[in-house]
Amino acid sequence: MTQTSPTGTTGRHTAPLPPSARQAGAAPWRALTVVLVGAFMAVLDTFIVLVAAPAIQADLHSSPADVQLILAGYQLTYALALITGARLGDRYGRKRLFLTGMALFTLASVGCALAPGSGTLIAARLVQGLGAAGMFPQVFAVIQVLIPEAERPKAFGALGAVIGIATMSGQLVGGLLIAADLFGSSWRPVFWVNVPVGVVTLLLAGRFVPESRAPRARRLDLPGAVVLTVALSLLVVPLVEGRAYGWPLWAWLGLAASVPAFAVFGLVERRVGARGGAPLVRLRLFGERPFAVGMTLVVLTYAGINSFFLILSLTLQDGLGLDALGAGLVYTPLAVAFFAASLIAGRLARFGRRVLQLGALLGGVGFLGTLLLAARAGAALTAWELAPALVLVGAGNGLLVTPLLNAVLGNVGPEEVGMASGVLSTGQQIGGAVGVAVVGILYYGALGGAAHHAIGAYGQALAAAVALNVALSAAISALLPLLPDLAAARRA
Repeated sequence: MTQTSPTGTTGRHTAPLPPSARQAGAAPWRALTVVLVGAFMAVLDTFIVLVAAPAIQADLHSSPADVQLILAGYQLTYALALITGARLGDRYGRKRLFLTGMALFTLASVGCALAPGSGTLIAARLVQGLGAAGMFPQVFAVIQVLIPEAERPKAFGALGAVIGIATMSGQLVGGLLIAADLFGSSWRPVFWVNVPVGVVTLLLAGRFVPESRAPRARRLDLPGAVVLTVALSLLVVPLVEGRAYGWPLWAWLGLAASVPAFAVFGLVERRVGARGGAPLVRLRLFGERPFAVGMTLVVLTYAGINSFFLILSLTLQDGLGLDALGAGLVYTPLAVAFFAASLIAGRLARFGRRVLQLGALLGGVGFLGTLLLAARAGAALTAWELAPALVLVGAGNGLLVTPLLNAVLGNVGPEEVGMASGVLSTGQQIGGAVGVAVVGILYYGALGGAAHHAIGAYGQALAAAVALNVALSAAISALLPLLPDLAAARRA
């Protein structure tokens, strides 16, 4: 089996594009566009099902625990398998793993749409998460492999825009599909919509995406994969499920046990490396400042993004009484600002770290504006009063997320890009889960026993919880000077 290697430069590493990739990848942006569809679908399915939950519960007579697993099962398997999916792409081919993941995701979507009961739907959602974990890390690797270094910021800008739009359009798309009630199928179109998109993407990827593998890729580190899965399960399952079950003892015990489990994972990986093997995660990468600081910033950024979406959605629907479609429309200014800023950020790469600093500042001002408005308006709070602050939040995160992704991977060598992509994707998921868990405690603690549509109480809860987002923005701004400025280094 011929092994191929990435193109262009990644910080201090240089590797030419292999002949197979040159022949198949004459149009790298076309290949990137195809895999970005996979990224959009993977992210969208985290959020679109939130809107469908009430309809699913009514139709399938699901228990609250079933509904929680339908919502969270996808996120759990997705988060747990990302690093393994990235490593499999390094060894067996990123195109092959993307195609396998997309096929699994599409077939699982059929299973979801046809599910006769809650158990079947939960199982299909778990498989869907595995499919997403197979294809999503390959998108980062494709950018590093196919896109020349000078154009990579634009590529990450496109990826950031896709992630943002998928995140923010989930409620709107889901609301539209459920409101349409196509052929009397209620919630099922939120899964059926994946099928034609998946089939077309498979055909296009098979034709336009070139194959690549990591140089000197070795067999998968199975002991490391097993220990990492256990450690991530002990961390992620309580974070995702704990709030829904009132933070029982098992959730706290799981979180505590994750610490020694990650320590054991570190020991396993060191032993694998000492024997000359290929560890699942090369721990020395965390000793490199750009990656370590960048990953910290990724976790903080996604903790802020996901937590804000949760409390905003709860306030709009449970507090202000909007339906899913109405709440989705309120997200539109934020989504448009995020999309535009993500694309602009790719063109501002020459300004380096200053773009991230501007993004953190704009986002922080937007969060602070939301806090002050919600606290002051009380029972007179309306959804569209929040629009100016939401535009700032969207623009700020668009300027922050896009160059941050590039900064984290920009100094990673070709032999480690797949692994680093998996770690980055896992960091996004863990950051989001931590943010949701913490903000849920703050939000529901401030809300107390307030009845639905008690606007004043929900506004005060929003103000109390969004203080976390303000604090996270301040922490990001404080850490950004520690992130090496790749643009300045290239100019020097």
